[in-house]
Amino acid sequence: MRREVLSYLACPNCASALQLVTVTHEEEDGHVIAGALLCDAGTCRFDVTDGVPVLIRGHVDPLKTETAARFAEEWTRWTDLREYYERQFLGWVGPVSRQDFAGKLVFEGGCGKGRHTDLVARFGAKAVVAIDLGESALIAFRNTRQLPNAHVVIGDLMHPPVRPVFDLAFSVGVLHHLPDPGDAAAAVASVVHEDGRVVYWVYGRENNEWITRFVDPVRKALTSKIPYAPLRALSAIPAAGIWAAIKLLYAPGADGKGPKNLPYGEYFSSMYDFPFDELHWIVFDQLVTPVAFYLSRAEVESWFKGPQFKDAALRWHNRMSWTATATVTRAGQKQAASVQSAG
Repeated sequence: MRREVLSYLACPNCASALQLVTVTHEEEDGHVIAGALLCDAGTCRFDVTDGVPVLIRGHVDPLKTETAARFAEEWTRWTDLREYYERQFLGWVGPVSRQDFAGKLVFEGGCGKGRHTDLVARFGAKAVVAIDLGESALIAFRNTRQLPNAHVVIGDLMHPPVRPVFDLAFSVGVLHHLPDPGDAAAAVASVVHEDGRVVYWVYGRENNEWITRFVDPVRKALTSKIPYAPLRALSAIPAAGIWAAIKLLYAPGADGKGPKNLPYGEYFSSMYDFPFDELHWIVFDQLVTPVAFYLSRAEVESWFKGPQFKDAALRWHNRMSWTATATVTRAGQKQAASVQSAG
């Protein structure tokens, strides 16, 4: 934890500022590795553990902690950062571009191993504050600790332990794994100042109906309960079939796009150069989680109804997922403050 992150953090219980009151270990690169934080109200104390502030309320929905723990298993095994992550990320958040992050104060809701934290910091963000509920945040810290503008926090996305000062907030691949994706989207928006932007990427229901009909029941009843080692072995079987199909049938054309006459043409083509272990992780990701919503266009659009947002736009990414962007209004900031006060 770099000390400068304190200017962006807030107590998840009372929303007051946090102060570093104890340092038991600090390293030469400027990181406090172990210590304690105290809120200005003097009632809440939090630890800094392995370089990461742990800013969690007293009670967290057990379903959220179980989901975070299940995902942390994969992030602690697939820890490296890869060159194609940038192309993948910009596809998910477009029309937001790398230039849109430059010089901005950025919030990331759900960071996993820090692959997007790393990118946004390298895009030239003034600072990026990334949170995750699971131990994967420790991996994200290790992957980004050399970047002076990257900060990682363990926290609950539903009660983000930050001040509403961010220019841009994004959440990629996270909201659909929370018990109420709409409430989670509102929580992410609550950290953005007036006229700041939000961008979300979530699974789409359209073109994925077969997953909700056939895969989801198996995931809920069986695979989300299987221990990690056998699930990794099990998920390698469909991953091998998908990887082989991609290599044989989904080579990008001269225009860089996939075959239009095959299912998931754009999506599978975008993964043509992925190694097998990345496909293995994607399949494992689908099977490991206790919660996965596939959201319709109408459901995602409903997040932006009312005066809290303007300039909302929705894009069907690879014909199987949704990217949503919007600008937060003053009414949105007032509502966020009211919700945080009530919480």
